[in-house]
Amino acid sequence: MGVTRLKRKDRRNKVVAKNEVQFLKLGRNLEIGSRSKMPANSQIVKNNTILNELEAKLGK
Repeated sequence: MGVTRLKRKDRRNKVVAKNEVQFLKLGRNLEIGSRSKMPANSQIVKNNTILNELEAKLGK
């Protein structure tokens, strides 16, 4: 049996699913000490530090 081509809808679904997985991998909180630790200059890390500082100020 020959290889069948994906229809346009299925190709789109494949691409969307791949992009969704990539997005979730990037946005997920990473465990402390894991090998995939985020770089210190990452925007997510900067945002988290600012949010933590604001929480500390509001908590007092």
